[in-house]
Amino acid sequence: MTSAHASHPSPVPVAASTVSRRAEATRWIAGLHDELTALFGRLDQGGTFIEDRWERPGGGGGVSRVLIEGTTFEKAGINRSVVMGVLPELAARRLGGHGAASGGTDFFVTGVSLVAHPRSPMIPTVHLNVRYFELMDQEGNITDAWFGGGTDLTPFYPHRDDVAHFHASLKRACDQHHPEFYARYKPWCDEYFVNVHRENEARGAGGVFFDHVRAGADDHGLTVDQLQAFVSDIGRVLRDAYGPLVDRRRDEPYGERERDFQLWRRGRYVEFNLVHDRGTMFGLQTNARIESVLMSLPPLAGWKYAPRFESGTFESELLDMLRPQAWVTAGDGAS
Repeated sequence: MTSAHASHPSPVPVAASTVSRRAEATRWIAGLHDELTALFGRLDQGGTFIEDRWERPGGGGGVSRVLIEGTTFEKAGINRSVVMGVLPELAARRLGGHGAASGGTDFFVTGVSLVAHPRSPMIPTVHLNVRYFELMDQEGNITDAWFGGGTDLTPFYPHRDDVAHFHASLKRACDQHHPEFYARYKPWCDEYFVNVHRENEARGAGGVFFDHVRAGADDHGLTVDQLQAFVSDIGRVLRDAYGPLVDRRRDEPYGERERDFQLWRRGRYVEFNLVHDRGTMFGLQTNARIESVLMSLPPLAGWKYAPRFESGTFESELLDMLRPQAWVTAGDGAS
């Protein structure tokens, strides 16, 4: 898996324009946080979010909103944060940014992240995050700045039309900003959300994922404002991409077999988040609030020993469906 590479940016002083970009990014993330909270409050049809505000030793803090034992969602969490400070050298180099210094690198990041675990195995789990990142040298010069994020779907029942709808919605959102974005970021998602330790078993049915998307890079040529508009649309895409799936599947019947399979697949979700997820590792390496870092974990999960599913069962069909594949055609992204 590779990201789009730009030429090494020349360091620029932290000036009023930089402070303004950070302030704008912070306001943008706060607005997305409120929109997503309202959306998932409506989709739950009964539950309410509790809110915790927290401060991070070393700089910054955030706001965590969690819905527990809701009507539709067994657990849903939506976090926003504005964090700054010094990254340990290993954490800075793992980020893949330009200008990581030996001994430590100053950083600024603001973002919003969401994970929703429905009660019903007929409704997929969904994840989304978007963020803005800066690295600085010891003189306070910016050595790199980029956007990252994405969203992906984790179904527990083989409703192929749900996955096709999700991907078509993502392609429409991407196409409004660059004709190659979906074709570039869909495979990246397929490659990222896998349990490498289980022979690259997919966590879910994919979506889009991107990181180190920089203004003026040769592969897209978009400005900072244009990139923020793109990432904002990804942050808002669940209204059209996911909301209809919840409404469509909310009242479908299911039994103990479907619930057991859901819990087993949730176990795979937990494995990915604890072993491979970049956001989890970044939070643990930067002394973030642990309750917020691990908010993505479901309230219940299961681990069966080496299960086998017969061909033709819904379990077998679901696992086949999770293999990376084309979910939309060239025209499906047309608005």
